[in-house]
Amino acid sequence: MKHKLNLLLLKNMPIFEQLQIEEALLRLQGENWCIINEGSPQSIVMGISGKPEELVSFEKMKQSPIPLIKRYSGGGTVIVDSNTIFVSFIFQKNVHDFPCFPEPILRWSEGFYKEAFSIPALSLKEQDYVIGNRKCGGNAQYIRKDRFVHHTTFLWDFDNLLMEYLLHPQKTPAYRKGRNHAEFLCKLKKFFPAKTQLISSIPENLSKKFNVVKRALNPLKPLLAKPHRKTTTLLCIYPRTLFVEF
Repeated sequence: MKHKLNLLLLKNMPIFEQLQIEEALLRLQGENWCIINEGSPQSIVMGISGKPEELVSFEKMKQSPIPLIKRYSGGGTVIVDSNTIFVSFIFQKNVHDFPCFPEPILRWSEGFYKEAFSIPALSLKEQDYVIGNRKCGGNAQYIRKDRFVHHTTFLWDFDNLLMEYLLHPQKTPAYRKGRNHAEFLCKLKKFFPAKTQLISSIPENLSKKFNVVKRALNPLKPLLAKPHRKTTTLLCIYPRTLFVEF
């Protein structure tokens, strides 16, 4: 019997608001979720232990400020925009037969995306998804007693100038070998005829493994007002942006 998996498809939702919803679902519910979002405005997102002075160009932020966010999960720093595709899984641990530690979760997700995307060269390298030797997606996780989150930022496309907001981090994956962003990153749009095809491949593959139930956003909004631990933090204000559901 397939486990139920709720599917929430979002468009143009700021990543800060998506992370708030994720954290509420993680802490207040016991259901399984997949959240897919594309079209977020420009933002910088750091892991929970990230230090802005080591990761972000303050000079660039003074010239043209964009939101700076500290998420509830670990992992590195990413700069995102409308060409970033976010995919988050929130699972009860007992759904899977692998031990819920970072490496087995990453291996499960690697197999899932290889099957969904049908890109033979896609693989997991350290904690990143790569095609060949170039990064196309970065991962972060949050693991608690009975639940875990595994979320990914996929690079459909990116603007090299936007990468100037990020300093070269002190700690980088060994396979990066000092390469700059242009030499290190890979655009997924080179492998799909349209962004919609990439996005639709995820629910299609999920339906082979789970009983997928599409959910609407509005009934979930009251969760945000309920008392729960909130560690997603907005460090820099952004203009209010409208978002819509698919």
